Amino acid sequence: MRLQNEFDKPYFRTLTDYVRQEYCQTVVFPPARLIFNAFDLCPFDKVKVVIIGQDPYHGPGQAHGLCFSVNDGVQFPPSLQNIFREIHDDLGKPIPQSGDLTRWARQGVLLLNATLTVRQHQAGSHQGKGWETFTDAVIRVLNDERENLVFILWGSYAQKKGAVIDRNRHLVLSSVHPSPLSAYAGFFGNHHFSTANKWLEAHGMEPIDW
Repeated sequence: MRLQNEFDKPYFRTLTDYVRQEYCQTVVFPPARLIFNAFDLCPFDKVKVVIIGQDPYHGPGQAHGLCFSVNDGVQFPPSLQNIFREIHDDLGKPIPQSGDLTRWARQGVLLLNATLTVRQHQAGSHQGKGWETFTDAVIRVLNDERENLVFILWGSYAQKKGAVIDRNRHLVLSSVHPSPLSAYAGFFGNHHFSTANKWLEAHGMEPIDW
């Protein structure tokens, strides 16, 4: 495990104690068994594309450990609606019936939230507890030890988080966030999905079926 040394650091032990206590005392998402779902579905050697989110969804039944993704049967949050709309406009694909992006993860898309847990109905409630240090380490290891990845950074938060990425070795695609507050200011029409696939094909990798 390339991140084993992170698990052994004092900050991670403190984080683990905090998160355990939160799950015992209040309602926290995603379900505990799915905290590391993004890594389970898309292990290090399989990663081709990294999409960086901020927080898990904080409503019941939504979050399952993949950024922007919701469980099958759950209504699409506005950002996810806009992501599907851009895929439709970019690639001509129909809007899917399910908002579960497990299908992307299994193809090599690491759907990485900066913070991996959150209290119910309290956005950002687990920020600043140590998750960001851990996910910074994830990005750093991918940047240093892999070649020709695609990093997709939507919004200023993700762009700051991705500042360490070596643009000479990886493709970095940036735009405003798909949130309804900003999507019309440069998310729609960014062609990130077709651009990512062209890069992957040019470097001998299978494109993603978005």
